Amino acid sequence: MRRLLAGELTRGPQGERIAQGLLLVAPALFATNMLVARAAADFIPPVALAFWRWFLVFLMMLPLAGPSLWRQREVLRAEWPVLTLLGALGMGVCGAFVYIGAHSTTATNIGLIYANSPVLIVLLAAVCFGERLRPVQLLGAGLAFAGMLVLVAKGDPGVLLDLRFVAGDLWIAAATLGWSVYSVVLRYVPSRLDGMTRFTAICLFGVAVLLPFHLWEAVTLGPPTLDLRTVGFVLLLAVVAGFAAYQVYGLILQTLGAARTGLLLYLMPLYNAGLAVLLLGERLHGYHLAGAALVIPGLLLANAATRRR
Repeated sequence: MRRLLAGELTRGPQGERIAQGLLLVAPALFATNMLVARAAADFIPPVALAFWRWFLVFLMMLPLAGPSLWRQREVLRAEWPVLTLLGALGMGVCGAFVYIGAHSTTATNIGLIYANSPVLIVLLAAVCFGERLRPVQLLGAGLAFAGMLVLVAKGDPGVLLDLRFVAGDLWIAAATLGWSVYSVVLRYVPSRLDGMTRFTAICLFGVAVLLPFHLWEAVTLGPPTLDLRTVGFVLLLAVVAGFAAYQVYGLILQTLGAARTGLLLYLMPLYNAGLAVLLLGERLHGYHLAGAALVIPGLLLANAATRRR
């Protein structure tokens, strides 16, 4: 397990095969987060859910990376600005924002809007790190963005013309942008830490960023009720959508690169919508299908092979 988390098994031809197989697993892991976000929206405050999810992930990582983290404490001091940024984005924006948005939008919408992140990753990689985009990729980005607008407007052009939006969808759109920036920074900003140690450090800094907001929320809204339901949902998030999902995503990203990582993540909205119907009783509407019909082909086109300038 340690060899896998450290990236030793994702090098060379065998590593590529493992990473490509994990691309089929990653959407299901991340879909768990969106389903729990909606299912727990009425009884777990959003920042508390994000804080305890990532605090538990940090505790799970300590036996694996704690000694390395201590040995490289000087590196942590040197890299703290980037680690703080990654923690704020990965655990704060991509955590708490999703849980805030889940109060007023559906798990299906969360999945379909979040599906635009691979497009944003490709665009950010092109703007910031010199990946040349072809016209077909720009077309794909346009289709995916149009699909997101269909979802946010729920198929009603008047919503866009009158600037009437569901607050939850806007929170999810902000989280989508945050995840895209997180992915590009993780991929392209160098670090002297190995992948496992860096992830543990990001969890630590992310929890530190969330702590004051968690305390403020506890004072203003009250702490979450400590019962089996609350504990079960937090553990599910920590183990599946936290520990497993981020480790798998990080391994794929380091092995295949930003653009190829997004190639099969178009499965995420399909996994998410299917599970939301089966487990949460959500209904699919015409605008969901119209949005998916634009987003999914857009992802495929936008994630066509890129070239360096």
